[in-house]
Amino acid sequence: MQHRNARLTPNGRFQMVRLVEERGLTFEAAAAASNVAASTVWEWVTRWRRASAEERRSLTCLEDRSSRPRRSPAMLRGSEQERICAVRRRTGWGPRVIASEVGHPHATVHRTLRHHGLSRRPVALREAVVRYEWPCPGNLLHMDVKRFARFTAPGHAVTGDRTSRSRRVGWVYAHSVIDDCSRLAYTELHPDERAPTVTAFTRRALDWFLECGIVSERLMTDNAFAYVNNRSLRQLLRTRAIEHKRTRPYTPRTNGKVERYQQTLAREWGYGMAYASSEARDRALPHWLSYYNERRRHSAIGDRPPMVRVRNVLGQDS
Repeated sequence: MQHRNARLTPNGRFQMVRLVEERGLTFEAAAAASNVAASTVWEWVTRWRRASAEERRSLTCLEDRSSRPRRSPAMLRGSEQERICAVRRRTGWGPRVIASEVGHPHATVHRTLRHHGLSRRPVALREAVVRYEWPCPGNLLHMDVKRFARFTAPGHAVTGDRTSRSRRVGWVYAHSVIDDCSRLAYTELHPDERAPTVTAFTRRALDWFLECGIVSERLMTDNAFAYVNNRSLRQLLRTRAIEHKRTRPYTPRTNGKVERYQQTLAREWGYGMAYASSEARDRALPHWLSYYNERRRHSAIGDRPPMVRVRNVLGQDS
């Protein structure tokens, strides 16, 4: 965008016009002094002479005019444009489908939709992000499961060799529980995600949190069958006076802390190193989990490891 004092902007054109109107120079002399063509001087002097006093005072007469033509004979009538837009709003169809209904070429339909701002569907409004954090460890635990493929040899992502394929030999399921306040995490690997496995894992996880000094009050899960219709899990939570909270359907962000933990688990442990086999990867989990809880800095809790926050809930320790 040009600034107002640049050459041949309103102020520059005004100085060029003054050479003719006030100093009496010819068009050729004013053009040579302004380093432009004589026809350019003639154009702006003519506009100046035809302008009103108000247009001269505000220099409106020396501003650029729109290059849009006064008439567009090839443009669709307003009624036809409104008809195309109405079909778009009613059906959401694309230009080709709309063209078959309104009887105009799809390129014409597309130009009409673009002119009226309807060439793309409006982006659906997202719900506002609601961030929360319970004040004390144990107020709320998040639980979820993520599966990882088993393998007997590294694949092409590690070796770069696509001629040999590492055959999958099933799946292993990483069951995880993470504390909402401190982000302290507990993970075990199991061959399935059935109800008995979930209940046994939950019992050991709750006991582990107790050993860390965390008394669990609430447990949040999604609506998976092994969580919602698990009688043994329901009995375990009732015995320990733990409230079972469930997320809204199709809203995994409600359980976002364990979802985010599982991303870190996959990136840093599951796929972060080249393992000779899935068994080697599984044996590395306890070491990574100890690193995560005791040494890895967590940006959401002030760049401190989770275990530090468990021991310093109020944040008053130096």
